[in-house]
Amino acid sequence: MDLLHGGNIYDDEIRETCGKENAELLDFSANINPLGIPGSVQDAVMHALEDAVHYPDPLCRKLKGALAEEYGLPDVCFLCGNGGADLIYRLAYAARPKRALLTAPTFAEYEEALKQVGAECTFHELRGSLEVRQDILEQMDASVDVMFLCNPNNPTGLLIDPDLLFRILETAERLGILLVLDECFLDFTGQEERSLIPYIKRTEHLFILKSFTKMNAMPGIRLGYGISGNRELLIRMEAAGQCWGVSVLASEAGIAALGEKEYKQKAVRLVREERVWLKGELETVGMQVWDGQADYLFFRAPGICDLYERLLPYGILIRRCGNYRGLNDEYYRAAVKCHGDNVRLVTALKQVMGICSGDIRSM
Repeated sequence: MDLLHGGNIYDDEIRETCGKENAELLDFSANINPLGIPGSVQDAVMHALEDAVHYPDPLCRKLKGALAEEYGLPDVCFLCGNGGADLIYRLAYAARPKRALLTAPTFAEYEEALKQVGAECTFHELRGSLEVRQDILEQMDASVDVMFLCNPNNPTGLLIDPDLLFRILETAERLGILLVLDECFLDFTGQEERSLIPYIKRTEHLFILKSFTKMNAMPGIRLGYGISGNRELLIRMEAAGQCWGVSVLASEAGIAALGEKEYKQKAVRLVREERVWLKGELETVGMQVWDGQADYLFFRAPGICDLYERLLPYGILIRRCGNYRGLNDEYYRAAVKCHGDNVRLVTALKQVMGICSGDIRSM
């Protein structure tokens, strides 16, 4: 099985390589909230253990009710799943599109899910600035059944121009294209006014993907949800997966996470400040860094295709991006963490590139 994503801390070779310098592993390859799991979420999981003797509610009624209250939408507009990826595959099997339009590079699971149902994938190649361009509208025609967009994009962290995004939605409605919009990282931008959730009630051609994983630092719990005004699509998606995709523990964790407003605001401030600092430091050591707005930075190390391997002995795990469509091995992504961890990353980078010397193991 090819592991396409970050967060692979379980690989024996990785752990052995990190141990060569007796360095504690710091995972910059997975983009989660540097503040860690909120206390209320941890408590909710612990308290839910006594209910784990029962099967979970296959309809996630309690969690859907909490989401409905959070967004001011009917609970029938929500579908919960075992992480965002679960919902991507459910959607592919429910919609069974013949032809799909994707950007490149972007999150790999869109294409992987579409391949499983035999869909033909066409691509809007992101060149130069790696931003979505106006000419994507010209690629949208009646032959396209579904279109996936990620806002902000993964791996670049770049946001789609709001006017262009609205025109994409209008075009999708006019042509009968299902627009799947992944907003899993939008919370970190502090620009939630860019969300298309307000349009959910107005169209059946929009599906928005959200996740508890990133903002609440709980990828190991697995919980995501989709929002759509297309009730028929959601019913088909429910039928496309197992009955008990969301555990009792995950459901209670999600309900608790929805109440963590102050935690979320603190995280947005921290990520914004550290992202600015880290971008400047990466540029100082010669990296070409994109002005991403999420909790990670995308960068190119000109002429350096083994930066990932160079950092491993120092306990630093970053995301190699050479397996993204349209990128090569000079491209990388690193999560934005708390300042001490970011300092350790920068110090290690300077060491492996011969800019400074010293021992970072105690930092």
